[in-house]
Amino acid sequence: MRRAGGVPLLLPPGEPRQDELFALLDGIVFTGGPDVEPARYGGSAHREVYGVDPERDTTEIELVRSVVRTGRPTLGICRGAQVINVALGGTLVEHLPDLVGENVLHRGPERAYVPHLVHVDPSSRLARILETTSPSPASSHHQAIRRPGTGLSIVARAPDGTIEGVELRGHPWLVAVQWHPEHTAAEDAAQQRLFDQLVAAAAELRRT
Repeated sequence: MRRAGGVPLLLPPGEPRQDELFALLDGIVFTGGPDVEPARYGGSAHREVYGVDPERDTTEIELVRSVVRTGRPTLGICRGAQVINVALGGTLVEHLPDLVGENVLHRGPERAYVPHLVHVDPSSRLARILETTSPSPASSHHQAIRRPGTGLSIVARAPDGTIEGVELRGHPWLVAVQWHPEHTAAEDAAQQRLFDQLVAAAAELRRT
């Protein structure tokens, strides 16, 4: 974000004056992190689900609804893509290897980052941002979108069919990816452009 010219501010979960903080922001990044509570999307308990934080879930779901309502430029990363999906009524795969196996490795041992190919819809905003339809970004996740939420279009998939990118129809700038662009953005211009263009969209909003 700093390389892109933005000033990052952290929003603490459970902040009682969240609306006041939100009003100060020109754009939002929903970051990676632990799993969304399965009950939020009608999912099932699974032994691989970890780090559930109901307060963070509540805070971020409310923030998603705010960015949808206001049109605030938004980037979702890994968990962030999943939170956006759940907030819009979608569901998640509780443990991806149970569904697609491990021919495509989405997470290494000890939650290590691993690269894998992603197929991006050439007509999507995401393809225009990345300037490629076949990136191999850094991945570290065991969950993914199962059923997209209301208004979300699938714009990227892994070779095993896993949903890797979505966009919100009718929103000025809401893109969410299942991988971790921040992990390689310093060396990979395609990944850095996600942050560059988010900041550019946020700056444009400030000028209007």
